[in-house]
Parts: sequence; structure tokens; C-alpha cells
Amino acid sequence: MGLDTAAGAVFAALGLSGAAGFNAWLPLFVSALLDRLDVVDLSEPFDRFSSTAGLVVLGVLAAADFVGDKIPVVDHVLHLAGGVIAPVSGALLFAGPTADETSLPSIVALVLGALVAGSVHTARATIRPAATATTAGIANPVLSLGEDLSSGALTVLAFAAPILAAALLVALAIALIVAWRRLARWSSGRGGGRRL
Repeated sequence: MGLDTAAGAVFAALGLSGAAGFNAWLPLFVSALLDRLDVVDLSEPFDRFSSTAGLVVLGVLAAADFVGDKIPVVDHVLHLAGGVIAPVSGALLFAGPTADETSLPSIVALVLGALVAGSVHTARATIRPAATATTAGIANPVLSLGEDLSSGALTVLAFAAPILAAALLVALAIALIVAWRRLARWSSGRGGGRRL
């Protein structure tokens, strides 16, 4: 099921907006680069991202986020900013594939994309402080790399196999929930031990 069907466009949009929740800039950059290379065709006004200026700006932002998210303290600042940036990126990435192939109103597509990206970002931003507390920040670069890989995989699958992108997003969402519950249980167990 490709991007040229309504269902394929929605699955791709889910994958791309979920990718934005893990890394707001990477799926925008990859989408723009693929458009520039004529691998995909972004509809207006999203095709403006693939201009030379758009690619340079998105590339710099993606690289800065990739590096910054591996640095203690900087990663937490980026997560705070991501509370706004990820939903905006997700909204744009959801609206792009669905603009031409579905009858979905633009405002609905934007809201859905913002909700998907915002939910994924909130989950990862909730887990990160718990990981920082339990590992003294040592695990943060590893978690960040995992988030980047998840974003990259979702982005590639959104274009190559949209239904797999949607399935991977669901699997990653379940993994985030399980990780959060385990960290919450571990944290409450430690707190309970201190009260004795």
C-alpha cells in the first residue's frame, strides 16, 4: 500500500508524525531531501522545505538536535523546547501526505499530527528524567540514539512501506508505556524502601 492511496497516505502520515515525536527535525529533513532527490513528491506548500535554504536550515537543526540530545542538561532543554516543536513538526508531517490523497480537512490533519507527535514526545520526555535519575545520566545518550533510530526507521518506512510504519509506531508506543511503568514501579519501590 503506497502513498498514492488514501489509506497509504494516512499510514504514512502516522509514521511521519510519530517520527517527529522522537526527533522533530529528522523526518522533516529526510522528507525534504527525498523530495529534492525526486524520490517523493511533496505537495505545496510543503515542497518549500526542499529548497536549498530549507534543506540547509533543516539539516543544521537536525544535526544540532542529534548532538545536543546526547549532552547532559542540554538534552533536557531540548526536550522542553520539543514540547512545542514536536507537535508543530508532527502537524506538518501529517498534513503533507494526506493533503492530496484524502478528503481529510487540513485542520483535522494538523490536529491529528500534533496529537500523535506530542503524545510520543511527552512519553519520551517523561521517561528521560527517570532514566537520568536511575543511571546518573549515563543511559541518556543511548536512549537518545535509540530515539533517533526510531525516528529514522519510522520516516523511511512511512515512504517505503506505510502500513509497516504505522505498525512500528504502535509497537514503539507500547514499548514506551511498558518502559514508563517499569521505571515508575522501580522508582516507587525505592521510595517505599526509604520510608521504612
